[in-house]
Amino acid sequence: MVKVTVPGWDQFEVEEGTKLVLALEDNGVDILHRCGGKAKCTTCRVKVIDGDFGPLTEIEKEAFSKKGVEEGYRLSCQVRVNEDVTVDPKQTVATTGLDAGPRPAE
Repeated sequence: MVKVTVPGWDQFEVEEGTKLVLALEDNGVDILHRCGGKAKCTTCRVKVIDGDFGPLTEIEKEAFSKKGVEEGYRLSCQVRVNEDVTVDPKQTVATTGLDAGPRPAE
């Protein structure tokens, strides 16, 4: 098990290899994922405070280049938790008033 810490939320443990967006949602973090995990909308982006998800995926590079996302962010629908991490979701249901969107696939 690996630990996920989200400032302002409880710390929780998930199985190694869990998709980050699902780890967050399944543990009470109301993160947006408006496109359903297809890396089109970037609403599931998180600021990585501590930990490593490896290099940006090609799909993240493409999505970020279109949306102008700053360095240090990752798409939680595209990365898996393989070590202890601390992340800060940039958009949530509570902060935007939007519904989360369709649940991303495993």
